[in-house]
Amino acid sequence: MTNNYQGKIITLWLVFLLGILFHTQLGLMPLFHGLSVIESQKATSMNQISSIMWLMLGFFTIPILAIIATVFTANRRYRVIHFGLTIFYSILNLAHLVLDLLLPQVIWYQITLMVILFLIGLLLNLVAFQWMKAPIKNHLGDLRS
Repeated sequence: MTNNYQGKIITLWLVFLLGILFHTQLGLMPLFHGLSVIESQKATSMNQISSIMWLMLGFFTIPILAIIATVFTANRRYRVIHFGLTIFYSILNLAHLVLDLLLPQVIWYQITLMVILFLIGLLLNLVAFQWMKAPIKNHLGDLRS
């Protein structure tokens, strides 16, 4: 049985992104209820909203770029960089989970989702590590390490 590391990695990133989309809600919940995203954020200044949205866009865009790169790139340098990226995201997810637990009002379904996302991240770390260590096939099918 061959390991399709790239397919597994892409699937895990997509599952992670869907979970993050649900967790952050990206302003979709107010829209579903006919409210303006800006109206739902009255307690926050527009500058804070803008900064948070840019950070969220970056957090979301980096895995999207990793998915695209994983489809088209399998060289050793990219595999190492990608593995480092998955570790970085796992650290961020753990920090996010801890910070969510420290909130005055814990929302347990969000905590549960963050635990699931953290575990998905650990699985992504494992598969990315296996891919990083796997031999590289050249265009003729020969193995190179």
